[in-house]
Amino acid sequence: MLIANRGEIAVRVVRACRDIGLESVAVFSECDRDARHVRMADEAIAIGPNPPAESYLHIDRIIEAARATGADAVHPGYGFLSENEDFAAACRDAGVTFIGPTPEAIALMGNKTAARQAAIAAGVAVVPGTEQPLGDDVRDESVAGMADAVGYPIMVKAVAGGGGKGMRVVRNARDLPSAIRAARSEAGAAFGDGAIYLERCLERPRHVEVQLLADHHGTVLPCVERECSIQRRHQKVIEETPSPVVSEELRAHMAEAARTVAASVGYTNAGTIEFLLDSTGGFYFLEMNTRIQVEHPVTEMVTGVDLVQWQLRIARGDRLSLDPDQLLRPNGHAIECRIYAEDPDKGFLPSPGRITGMRIPTGPGVRDDGWAEVGTDVPIFYDPLISKLIAWGEDRPQAVARMRRALLEYEVLGIRTTVPFFHWMLRQPAFLEARFHTGFLDGLLQSRADEGFSEVDPSLEEVAAIAACLAEASNARRPDDTRSSAPAPVVSSQTARTWRGRARLEALRG
Repeated sequence: MLIANRGEIAVRVVRACRDIGLESVAVFSECDRDARHVRMADEAIAIGPNPPAESYLHIDRIIEAARATGADAVHPGYGFLSENEDFAAACRDAGVTFIGPTPEAIALMGNKTAARQAAIAAGVAVVPGTEQPLGDDVRDESVAGMADAVGYPIMVKAVAGGGGKGMRVVRNARDLPSAIRAARSEAGAAFGDGAIYLERCLERPRHVEVQLLADHHGTVLPCVERECSIQRRHQKVIEETPSPVVSEELRAHMAEAARTVAASVGYTNAGTIEFLLDSTGGFYFLEMNTRIQVEHPVTEMVTGVDLVQWQLRIARGDRLSLDPDQLLRPNGHAIECRIYAEDPDKGFLPSPGRITGMRIPTGPGVRDDGWAEVGTDVPIFYDPLISKLIAWGEDRPQAVARMRRALLEYEVLGIRTTVPFFHWMLRQPAFLEARFHTGFLDGLLQSRADEGFSEVDPSLEEVAAIAACLAEASNARRPDDTRSSAPAPVVSSQTARTWRGRARLEALRG
């Protein structure tokens, strides 16, 4: 099986292949030649230069790689071509199994307005909005009339959008024209489609989603919901399951709604139905992601089900043999933090570069899905996600405590990461009490725009580490050797990293 992706999801799929007895083929761009997923796979093949359009987004080159290596299946991971119906169709035309839904299902559910119509036809509530794509040929005056009918505040959203791209919140008619232009421009650049639609902006909703698996024999099984409301600029940064505000009754209703929508369009393989949940317990279909999700590990941790392995099994025709009740009955609680190569003290700007030191947390209830290691060059060409840190506990407080412990153990040298941000976030009273919504984090960050997240000044941290190393070197001299020319013992880089980590931990603990 060829893995048409890179980074941690490629590593994750290689492991699933090994578990199920399949040989794996990695693809790589020039800067990924020595990447972890390339070294882990059974075979690897180059697919082009670093820019995604010339490598990971180049359909013909990936199909050629599958043919050259004799791969009879392709797993797209997430991002890149994972929700591209043309890629799924190209795989089918080449006689290669696409690990995911059919091209027709991707096209239908990947189009936001078509997906809304499918949900309505299935009897599932959607957020009020427009039901047809609004292309460049639709004048702003016409869109303004539709916005008045929907009611402000509204969301201007890209029809082919995702990840917060091509999305603008508009609170009055005066700001609508500029929001339309910005959304269309961003959507056109990101997705090659500038069409938009309008959706009423719910005030302070929660983002709750339902993972599901569907086989080729008509069985659709939903899983316990995921809470994904901690978002920065519409991008998820912390996910957990189960949602701290969803009752068993509400869980059953949401799961059935997700199952109904997926079944109504003949969906197969793994997918996720996303809902907006209001303060009264009402939920509304938002969209469907026709791929495995970044946050799938939290679902695996509380259900005990390997979702990626089941993607492979479904694709080869296996029937789902899982217990439906088990999937909706969470065993404990799991939280995921997305560790990015970004500098939270500089507005979360990307922090590419070489990793010179790394310590991955371990211990009870801790899982790290990552791809980076010492010596890894984090490139500028791709998403800066380097790891997903997951913590499991018997309940939410224990899961949070384990995540905080794991973050204290997490060490990355050479680049900046979002670890300090998570140290801060997991101590916020509103997070601990689960009092948040989709706009919560952006508001919180805006209120402290001039403050940093690093609990320890990096320069002071370095001074503390150097002082500790010098103290160790001084103590290592022979007691009777007082000559000024006596050579100081060599302090290894590993010792320096150890003392640096100790200095950081002590400073964090106060």
